[in-house]
Amino acid sequence: MKTILCYGDSNTWGWVPVSPIGPGRYAKQERWPGVLRQELGDGFDIIEEGLNGRTTVWYDPVEEIMSGKAYLMPCLTSHMPIDLVILMLGTNDLKQRFSVPAFDIAEAAGLLVRMVQKSEVGPDFGTPQVLLLAPPPLGKLTELDEMFAGGAEKSKLLGQHYQRVADLLGCSFFNTADVILASDIDGVHLEADAHLKLGKRLAEVVGDIL
Repeated sequence: MKTILCYGDSNTWGWVPVSPIGPGRYAKQERWPGVLRQELGDGFDIIEEGLNGRTTVWYDPVEEIMSGKAYLMPCLTSHMPIDLVILMLGTNDLKQRFSVPAFDIAEAAGLLVRMVQKSEVGPDFGTPQVLLLAPPPLGKLTELDEMFAGGAEKSKLLGQHYQRVADLLGCSFFNTADVILASDIDGVHLEADAHLKLGKRLAEVVGDIL
């Protein structure tokens, strides 16, 4: 049994884009980790670790949400042994309150990659493989336009910077912008067809890795 940890934010959790903004979550089989599970079939254990509002390394003092860095090691340790960690974070870093460029967001994602590479939570206390995903560019922002002011342009640069970081650290990389975009309903979250497309494509990528 191969264990795959999907570590991300609301687009891993499965937040449904609606306007006006309100709660809603896609069913387990609709979320991209669920699609990945169905596509890979038997022999793979897919662990979903998505948290709404999660950033790469920054604590959010407004929404009082821990960063991805703060919970990563406890998460890895609790689910070990892990064969592959899929990281998709960075969308929430685009919020205006953090005021960080795309370069720094990618560097922060790289810090998480290095943490996994040093974690010894793989089989036989080895190193899990890492698949770094560049999150999709923002769509047409509606109610979230002020919160993500300036984020749309920065989001278009994440792919190239994440690729640079992945090459430097020697981990696998996939640019989600090659297959999906954030919904124009709220500009941030994924619609059901995007979850389906991403899950199916990642199954091919994971198949090559493992």
